[in-house]
Amino acid sequence: MKKDTPDIPTHLVEDPSSLFTKSGPFLRKFSLDELPQLFNILKGQMTFIGPRPALYNQEDLKDLRTECGVHTLTPGVTGWAQVNGRDELSIPNKVKMDVYYLKNKSVWLDIKILFLTLLKVLKADGVKREN
Repeated sequence: MKKDTPDIPTHLVEDPSSLFTKSGPFLRKFSLDELPQLFNILKGQMTFIGPRPALYNQEDLKDLRTECGVHTLTPGVTGWAQVNGRDELSIPNKVKMDVYYLKNKSVWLDIKILFLTLLKVLKADGVKREN
């Protein structure tokens, strides 16, 4: 993102592409912007699989997750919502996916999510493409 980007959630920005640096779309398309989160995993603040952490200013997402009990899960680098829509999901649908994960969490579901994540990243599925 460019310097002086407004401090609001991305889904509330009218034209997100106007805020990208030259390398931003490439980094986002292939999820390379997620690599620093590996440090959060090493520190025990995140896991590989779980609901994506909400931004500090996404009160609507945090409130809905708390209401549904999703806030009890450790945030993850990827999750069920990411392999079922990624940026294209509305906040309520994202929380529905997080609730599904909460109720169905298992090693097999985690393996499925990891596999689907690799496919989605390679194909850049579900990433908003702003012109």
